[in-house]
Amino acid sequence: MLLALDRISVLPGQTLVLRDVDWDEFEALLEELGEHRSSRIAYYGQQLEIMAPLPEHEIDKELVGDLVKALLEELDIEFSPLGSTTFKNKFLGLGLEPDSCFYIQNEAKVRGLKRWDTTIDPPPDLALEVDLTSRTHLDIYAQLGVPEVWRFKRRQLEIHCLEQGEYRQREVSSIFPDFDLREIIPAYLQRIDQEGRNKTIKAFRIWVKSHIDAKN
Repeated sequence: MLLALDRISVLPGQTLVLRDVDWDEFEALLEELGEHRSSRIAYYGQQLEIMAPLPEHEIDKELVGDLVKALLEELDIEFSPLGSTTFKNKFLGLGLEPDSCFYIQNEAKVRGLKRWDTTIDPPPDLALEVDLTSRTHLDIYAQLGVPEVWRFKRRQLEIHCLEQGEYRQREVSSIFPDFDLREIIPAYLQRIDQEGRNKTIKAFRIWVKSHIDAKN
């Protein structure tokens, strides 16, 4: 039997790897870890990774999520933010927790759901990863069928779109094709550092509205 997790400490910025973890053990460990925690998990090939994020990782994760929400709201697009919800597939032997994720195109299909079954329900349309520790598992996302993954490395945005089962890095998001988000989001993250969150989010909303008006 695996070592009890209450005897293990994972320091911020570090990853604990447990090998030869079968599905039942994985489920038991998830139960032991609980839902209210800052750590993230990835499970594949009977290997479980438990990652403890750094404080700056959590800050950027929240700020990027706020910008995405503001963009969707100004575009009047219904969405469902699921944060770091655990997505798992017993048939594939996979499990993953993104830093943040959103149902957008498929929002209506999961509206009101409290539990997700990836063998039946669609995956989130967009997953966000703030990659300070090189922990993004694009291969797992691909097998789960997540259409788009945004990966932030040193506050630079990479947009990965799923095409024929593999991710291709693209200049423009397939969800927001009219916005140069690779330039805009890092710029507004930097602006938050200088001017504060609320002021910057308001300015971002104004910019989005002006961009929409210019397109119409």
